[in-house]
Amino acid sequence: MHLLEAGVEVNVIRGWLGHADLTTTNRYAEINTRAKIEALRNTEPPGASARPRPHPVWRSDESLLNWLASL
Repeated sequence: MHLLEAGVEVNVIRGWLGHADLTTTNRYAEINTRAKIEALRNTEPPGASARPRPHPVWRSDESLLNWLASL
C-alpha cells in the first residue's frame, strides 16, 4: 500500500515482489479510502478546486460514500 500511495506503478511492484501475474499483486494491494477520494477528485473538471463551486453531489451521498469505503 505504501508503494502505491507513493506513486509506484502496480506493475513495478508486481516485478519487485516476483509475482508472475498482476492479479496476485492486486490481492495484496487494496486501495484505501484516501486513494478512492483522490480518484474521485481526478474526475472533477479542470480548475474545479480553484473556483468556488457547490459540493459535488457524490460528496453528500452517504450511501455512495459508504459503498466506496466498503470496496
